[in-house]
Amino acid sequence: MSKTVIPEGYRAKLDLYCTQDAISIIKRTFQETLAMALNLKRVSAPLFVDPNSGLNDDLNGYERPVRFDILETGCDAVVVHSLAKWKRMALYRYKFYEGRGLYTDMNAIRRDEEMDNLHSIYVDQWDWEKVITRENRTMDYLIETVQRIVDALCITLDVVSCRYPEINTKIERKLTVVSTQELEDLYPDLTPKQRENEFTKKYRTVFISQVGKVLKSGKKHDGRAPDYDDWDLNGDIMIWSDVLNCAIEISSMGIRVDQESLDRQLRESGCDDRRELLYHKMLLDGTLPLTIGGGVGQSRLCMLLLGKCHVGEVQASIWDDETRAACEAAGVELL
Repeated sequence: MSKTVIPEGYRAKLDLYCTQDAISIIKRTFQETLAMALNLKRVSAPLFVDPNSGLNDDLNGYERPVRFDILETGCDAVVVHSLAKWKRMALYRYKFYEGRGLYTDMNAIRRDEEMDNLHSIYVDQWDWEKVITRENRTMDYLIETVQRIVDALCITLDVVSCRYPEINTKIERKLTVVSTQELEDLYPDLTPKQRENEFTKKYRTVFISQVGKVLKSGKKHDGRAPDYDDWDLNGDIMIWSDVLNCAIEISSMGIRVDQESLDRQLRESGCDDRRELLYHKMLLDGTLPLTIGGGVGQSRLCMLLLGKCHVGEVQASIWDDETRAACEAAGVELL
């Protein structure tokens, strides 16, 4: 069932033609700025992987990947949920050294995703990953990297606003950091999503750290797979949307697991069976490099910067009848 809500009095700032032009400006500007800020090189990436490789992202553990058989090989393949694990393997195979990284266009199908203003079954993002030293595995280094991403986002807004002055989106360049435990302490009676909205409404640009850890309440703020982010050194970038009057998650990222944190998180999650997969073996024996990485949503970034109220205004996908009817009634044009 659709959860789409059209804000009262909403009108898009740009028509369809100008929207397409603005999307092009945003994508070109942001990826080039991000690459310079983090020292990244563009690489090609897969749309699907071998399900037995351990390379697909399991997200929260219950999402079903799109699976299909390959006639010539006689085996199955699964469409990626994200490239969190593939990127780290690529850095090893392509012989990237410390201080350098890669980025790529990641396209995924998440068929179990609930549809609303921010969610679609089609996911498009810039996935990036960078080799770091043991000394870089700190919260300070993580926050410094997050601020560079926020700076790239603000630069992109300046560029597209110069081309289209009618865009009046405001983004706070100063980053405020809060942990999931601090959010629970501040708002013990609210849900995790309500906590995110309360805090981000006040500070506008926020990094919520340590996602995946069990809090004092015995609950998690949100789920995170045990085999890519270190739950002590990760988080989500949240930006306040004046159009939707809520926080929008622009990026999920973090310093990746090392041998110790992977061992601990697999054990805590009851996922010890993954130790036999090639990717996990290479992590546990120290073959793969230490990295930091994440994904930045392309459609979400476009809808945020262009002041859109629905992701379907900047992304071509499939929608349920209720969503289409609600958007049509409000004059919201879906691609």
